[in-house]
Amino acid sequence: MGHYGACCCAILQMPFYSFESFPIMHKWLIFFTVIFLQVSAQGQSTIRGKIIDKNGTSLPDAYVYTLRGDLHTHTDALGFFELKNLNQGDTLVISYLGFETIKRIVDEDDFGKSVIILMKEANFELGQVTISNALNSVNKVTSIDLKTNPVSSSQEILRTVPGLFIGQHAGGGKAEQIFLRGFDIDHGTDIAITVDGMPVNMVSHAHGQGYADLHFLIPETIEKIDFGKGPYYSHHGNLNTAGYVDFRTKDRLDQSSAGLEVGEFNTLRVHGMFDLLGSSKQHSAYLASEYILSDGPFESPQNFRRMNIMGKYFHEMDSGDRLSFVASRFYSQWDASGQIPQRLVDDGSITRFGAVDDTEGGQTSRTNLALDHTRILGDNTFIRNRAYLSEYDFELYSNFTFFLEDPVNGDQIRQRENRSIYGINSTLFHNITGQRFDLELSYALGLRYDNINDVELSRTSNRQNTLERLAFGNIDESNIYSSVNANIGFRDWTINAGLRLDFFDMSYIDRILPQYTSRSENQFILSPKLNLLYNPNPGLQLFLKSGIGFHSNDTRVVVNREGREVLPAAYGIDLGGVFKPLPRIWINTALWYLFMKQEFVYVGDAAVVEPSGRTERKGIDLGVRYQLAEYLFLNTDLNYTQARSLDDGEGENYIPLAPLFTGVGGITFRKPSGLSGSLRYRFIGNRPANEDNSIVAEGYFITDFNASYTWKDLTIGLIVENIFDVEWNEAQFATESRLRNEFQGVDELHFTPGVPRFLRVNVRYGF
Repeated sequence: MGHYGACCCAILQMPFYSFESFPIMHKWLIFFTVIFLQVSAQGQSTIRGKIIDKNGTSLPDAYVYTLRGDLHTHTDALGFFELKNLNQGDTLVISYLGFETIKRIVDEDDFGKSVIILMKEANFELGQVTISNALNSVNKVTSIDLKTNPVSSSQEILRTVPGLFIGQHAGGGKAEQIFLRGFDIDHGTDIAITVDGMPVNMVSHAHGQGYADLHFLIPETIEKIDFGKGPYYSHHGNLNTAGYVDFRTKDRLDQSSAGLEVGEFNTLRVHGMFDLLGSSKQHSAYLASEYILSDGPFESPQNFRRMNIMGKYFHEMDSGDRLSFVASRFYSQWDASGQIPQRLVDDGSITRFGAVDDTEGGQTSRTNLALDHTRILGDNTFIRNRAYLSEYDFELYSNFTFFLEDPVNGDQIRQRENRSIYGINSTLFHNITGQRFDLELSYALGLRYDNINDVELSRTSNRQNTLERLAFGNIDESNIYSSVNANIGFRDWTINAGLRLDFFDMSYIDRILPQYTSRSENQFILSPKLNLLYNPNPGLQLFLKSGIGFHSNDTRVVVNREGREVLPAAYGIDLGGVFKPLPRIWINTALWYLFMKQEFVYVGDAAVVEPSGRTERKGIDLGVRYQLAEYLFLNTDLNYTQARSLDDGEGENYIPLAPLFTGVGGITFRKPSGLSGSLRYRFIGNRPANEDNSIVAEGYFITDFNASYTWKDLTIGLIVENIFDVEWNEAQFATESRLRNEFQGVDELHFTPGVPRFLRVNVRYGF
């Protein structure tokens, strides 16, 4: 049978994936894979190797190509690559962001063995960045941006994703409101967010579907941000309609460090990164922590407190197997002034930083345990197993309508829950290099189970008294999924085909009813993906992406609607490209369209998310990165979207708060040691706040500045947010509310003010 055939037989005999337990579809897939392996015997013109850094850490998605430009590939998740049809004397070029580009003459001894290629770190040059034949080569822009302008606060973490906008409207403690590709995603209904493969989104959350609180992630621990727009990726399922974002934390630290930041509004941040095992190449372990205090610019102090601690252990064995373990704990509490009505500011009753009900606020915590193990099974074959556990609690007090429902006590509500999340995922990867085409195959099985107790919506007063329970119960929600993904590469073309099967089982026990009542629903959904890539050289990729995704509905909505629209689908298509017309210029662009069978609408007076009708969105994305000089970088991302409801008449079919035009960018000066700084902007245009566009959410243009100076191991910095002190509204909603002295409700714009000019200074010491 030969080497590769024997390797495949080993896969079929693995206890974890017994052949008899595979579905029929997957049996046929493996059968054809075996046939392909047998007919693709290798000659002596193939080089296999691994690309590592000075610590021995493997470098995934490094680009490997011949100087003549006719052969190219990229390293897999473990840093391995394989390139065929080489001749003695050919020149291999290896390129990776942040490292010197290597040129290697192919020697006769390179054939028939695995070569190790060591990359040396270098000052960042945009010319080092190549456009690979990977499905998501566009997401290299986040690596470029992190190198040139690292994030320094949790508010900036999501802003690193091109085209993604955020807004905060509860004093920094609540998860951010997210905007992407014409979506007001609220807190996460249509974007799948993960950290090291562990989900951040909370399904059937007390405050709304998909609630994604990323504040447990410490900015200094981020190594890489993987993102994709649209529903085109089989490795992401629920909520991946507008896109996904996966944050990957560092496996090891370059050095330990401690930092202090102080600023206006009684703001303080203390953080530390502590290397526990020194310079060991096989083992690494570190602790990271942060503590934040702030009163914010509001007249009623927000008394914001956040504590984060995280520990990570990483081990890479001689065989190439890898093991990591992460444990983290996060706690946050805050007060908030809430959204205020425009009419009170206009008549001078309150200032922009005043409040109608300043007893809003809340607290939340999350504890995470995650294990990640990668085992090499043979040449070009490995399996990755992940398991995680999260314990989470949440309590939020809000008042959107003031005295509309209850003229005596007011309309304050409490939302609360306690949750446990359990998950496991196994993915088998196999790469095959044939004489005519290459195949990258992955097969995944996984389970996520959410056990949510005491999910509550109650009317309260002064955060002390419970007046009435509107909803109270327990939720069990399970998602079992399986996916197959194949990359077929031949010459300059790559076909990516994926198929994902998801099964959901949802149950709700209503604890308000006098008798025990449990209702449940379940449903399957099949999500195919098909993407075509053309990558003739390291400076060009053209792509056509298509696929079906979905977002699950809240369990309480599902059982009330007797299982209708449990998993509404989204149908998307992208046409675009990535270009490097010059070594120091990177351009990415896409025309796109997305149809959704069901939209989510935020209902402010009840603070829940409810389903509505069909929608469509279409738009264009444009991103540019330009290295003006050795240490001077320019970047901008512009996004235009038209979003409409399909079930309403012309003029009444606007989607509330859907952004029409957004822009983010800036200019950065960054020297490896010495002076660094950046001037950044973000812009969002006016957008409809209601269905007929009679109420408009005002756009804004905000400019931020930061500068720092490094001398040996000491760095001193200055951050100025909103340097021109623009008056702007960060979160805006069209809401009907009633004040104590009013006889009826008024439907108008309510908003949370954006921060005025905000100065902070920081110092960091590395050791």
